Amino acid sequence: MDRLSASARLMIVSDLDHTMVDHHDSENFSLLRFNALWEANYRHDSLLVFSTGRSPTLYKELRKEKPMLTPDITIMSVGTEITYGHSMVPDEGWVDVLNQKWDKKIVIEEASKFSELTPQAESEQRPHKVSFYTQKDKAQAVTKALSESLEKRGLDVKIIYSGGIDLDILPQGAGKGQALAYLHKKFKSIGKLPTSTLVCGDSGNDAELFSIPDVYGVMVSNAQEELLQWHAENAKDNSKIIHASERCAAGIIQAIGHFKLGPNISLRDVKDFLDSNLETKSIGLEIVKFYLFYEKWRRADVEESSLDQLKNSFNPSGVFVHPSGLEQSLSDSLSSIRKHYGDSQGKQYRVWVDRVLPTKISLDSWLVKFDKWELSGEEQLCCRTTAILSSKDSNAASEFVWLHVHQTWLEGSKSELSSTWLF
Repeated sequence: MDRLSASARLMIVSDLDHTMVDHHDSENFSLLRFNALWEANYRHDSLLVFSTGRSPTLYKELRKEKPMLTPDITIMSVGTEITYGHSMVPDEGWVDVLNQKWDKKIVIEEASKFSELTPQAESEQRPHKVSFYTQKDKAQAVTKALSESLEKRGLDVKIIYSGGIDLDILPQGAGKGQALAYLHKKFKSIGKLPTSTLVCGDSGNDAELFSIPDVYGVMVSNAQEELLQWHAENAKDNSKIIHASERCAAGIIQAIGHFKLGPNISLRDVKDFLDSNLETKSIGLEIVKFYLFYEKWRRADVEESSLDQLKNSFNPSGVFVHPSGLEQSLSDSLSSIRKHYGDSQGKQYRVWVDRVLPTKISLDSWLVKFDKWELSGEEQLCCRTTAILSSKDSNAASEFVWLHVHQTWLEGSKSELSSTWLF
């Protein structure tokens, strides 16, 4: 990763399903809480890594369904694929590591001899992962017999059973833990080993993550029996691993606070979040604060008088360029927001920002690029936003003033929802 000029302050490595993403949380509130915390306090100097058993196909489907942030690194297919950034550029060095003593054709041939194994969808069969379903009471015997048959064929494989149904066959050097170890080694070789790493999981295929030396770990409160049993047998005396009392992303936030890894109060948990004295002032915090206000304004979750608190944060002569190309002053843009108070009240309406990355362009000014998302019902809409902010008197109600905002639709995002797009 070349985004950071120095070591990451914190690297979070999290499983997705039932860890970062709570499929029982229809409002996605714990995930949105984490999003606000990360973009306000960590994005600029830390690394977010998603480590999932999902294939690229299913991973992209989840991103369309849930209000997820864009990770700096994505580990997919149970640790057999590593990609970087929004463009998901593959790590070819990792591919070379996994090619050792691996032959997918032989794996399929031997596995086909076991009637207890049912192949998963074709999208889940990856270059270095062959996946099946099998019943829980058959898993142990099948794993032992299949391992022996593949060893006789000269392969060195790893078989992981998780979720009470999924059986994955990987190269011995693969897995979520091995992928993280590879990343740590890579960062260390360039002098950028993260200051702290927090791993987060809920199931058996996450166990390896907790075995990496010197990491902090959190098993979310809803962790499955297979992971809790692994912990009891292998790491019960490790004070760096906790079993959270909170579910999913809320458990991750809890762990950040427990291990004192940095700020752990999300703006979504602060009643008077417009009070800038509540947390360390930063560009990320300013961006998150405004768009959280925007969401709550549309939902009528704040007082109508609260809009006046923001007036001094926007330069009256500044310009807002709407994604449609329409230009108006920032003061007029705020005025247009006023008449839409409560127009999404009672609806499943949420706003969040992603990839908030500021660049200092003068002594007191920053150019900030980020993605602004709106969710209304099941429809998501996104635009790429570029803003210029400057600092002002530290005694002022807000640390920063907005000078310019320019938005463009993200490809494929424009839809019926765009007709209500305000800021």
